[in-house]
Amino acid sequence: MMYKLKVKFLKTTYGSLLWRKWKVWRGEHVGSYHRLPEFIRNNVFPGASFVDIGCMWGVNGDHVFFAEECGATEVKGVDVFGPTPEFEAKKRERNSKVEFILGDVGNRNTLARIGMVDIVFCAGVLYHHPSPFDLLVALRSICKTKLILRTSAIPEMDGLPNGAIYYPMLQSKDRELWRLKSLKKQVGISDAFEPDQGYGNWFWGLTPSCIKSLLETAGFAIEYNFKEPFAQTYICKPVTIPFEHHLPSEMEAKELASYISSNQLAQPA
Repeated sequence: MMYKLKVKFLKTTYGSLLWRKWKVWRGEHVGSYHRLPEFIRNNVFPGASFVDIGCMWGVNGDHVFFAEECGATEVKGVDVFGPTPEFEAKKRERNSKVEFILGDVGNRNTLARIGMVDIVFCAGVLYHHPSPFDLLVALRSICKTKLILRTSAIPEMDGLPNGAIYYPMLQSKDRELWRLKSLKKQVGISDAFEPDQGYGNWFWGLTPSCIKSLLETAGFAIEYNFKEPFAQTYICKPVTIPFEHHLPSEMEAKELASYISSNQLAQPA
């Protein structure tokens, strides 16, 4: 009950403003969507390569064009949606060399086309993906220097670190808590889950502690975390990946299976 009241309070204009003032007073980094160009400018260096994963929906390539203006020379935008007329017009007007790739970053062929990139930028994608860990692993596989990740989030659950909400198939009364009036439509929240919308659905409400753990497990170290009541922005560097499952050869698998079987037989009934 107390958690629901907290969420409802933070959804109000007054609650959000009070939360921000409190965080600033505590000396914490407070973010906003409008600070994304600042984060790009502060991390792009002359000659850097840059990729925006999810570059089209709602922004029409704005972030890739801005990275190019900041000195990035090999700039790519990737999306599962095709290039919009607005994107094409901006590219012509700027005489831009930005390359658009139609593809899913979870696909090996798409990752091969992207290659290794200095700055990986990904905003508004993580919570739309049914498997956020797999998405972060894919981003880690192409990241050389920095990851700039912005994602919607839900408030921390006191006493339940790494908490998350899975939105698909929730009843309407249970989805209502997560509906943000500032957004016109949240597919899968404001309305029922729509299978034909694919990644357009909202899949996950992730707490900050859950996002942090996902990033670290996927092989990222967080350098800066810019907080908001219902969003988080992270500036990360790639580090040694702490988790990797080794698929054994057929011979190794048989030996392991034989060892496990013999030990089970040796256990007392």
